[in-house]
Amino acid sequence: MRGSFTPGHLEQMTVPMSTVRSIGLLGEYKGKQQLFEKQSPQALSALREVARVQSIESSNRIEGVTAASGRVAELAAERTTPRDRSEQEIAGYRDVLSTVHANALGMDLSTGLVLQLHRDLYQFSPTPGGAWKSTANDIVDVLPDGTHHLRFSPVAPHVVDTAMTELVTGYHLLVSKGQVDSLIAVPAFVLDFLCIHPFSDGNGRMSRILNLMLLYQAGYDVGRYISLEKIIEDSKETYYEALEASSDGWHEGRHDLVPWLQYSHGVLIAAYLEFEQRVGQMGTGRGAKREMVIDCV
Repeated sequence: MRGSFTPGHLEQMTVPMSTVRSIGLLGEYKGKQQLFEKQSPQALSALREVARVQSIESSNRIEGVTAASGRVAELAAERTTPRDRSEQEIAGYRDVLSTVHANALGMDLSTGLVLQLHRDLYQFSPTPGGAWKSTANDIVDVLPDGTHHLRFSPVAPHVVDTAMTELVTGYHLLVSKGQVDSLIAVPAFVLDFLCIHPFSDGNGRMSRILNLMLLYQAGYDVGRYISLEKIIEDSKETYYEALEASSDGWHEGRHDLVPWLQYSHGVLIAAYLEFEQRVGQMGTGRGAKREMVIDCV
């Protein structure tokens, strides 16, 4: 395994001007978001709840885990108990998402934390989580004619623990030095996590949970108010195209991170644009808050 956190890889990569501009723009959005959070924290409560339900539903639906939307809302509000495996996984995601929303700034990224979050993701399921995969899990596409296409071979099971330790250590080292912007380091971490594919199941959902946690730690809190998972679901084809483009050559450390960076930044920019739109609606008159929530739903 080489990946993105091989010494010098991210520090020496050529970043296109479009990516530099996106990072600058997102820094401006972050400043506006933090100002609004200080001025009107109560006004954001409605956005939080809508985004939370959408995140729970979309992140699971991307992986084919579904339930009636009414049931998802009930599970999100903890007004009911899971009826089947899908609802068990939805309830698990609800709890892990709540943990990250409440405690992200105090959560220290480690392999132990990743295992704990995965365990909690499957806490209601008959198959327990919280352990690295024990069998290979190649990522295979089934083509329309029924043939199989190998899209990517993740890290082998016997080296997952080492790979995850190196990933976490590399991320901390890079962030502590401040040599690479967090808007490069966080997407790089998520890409490497997906290329390692450390679990037998739940890797996609875990990647989105860890993405939120690391973004919150870097001050990019828009995922609390606008569902990043829903934006990803709505652009799923582009998501997989960017992932495939940037994972090519990953094992040898010759992969191109730029397609994944551009996609990740695009998701954040879309979220901030929607955030500004929703925030603008809050001041348009009596009843605007209620109309905003109805529009979001």
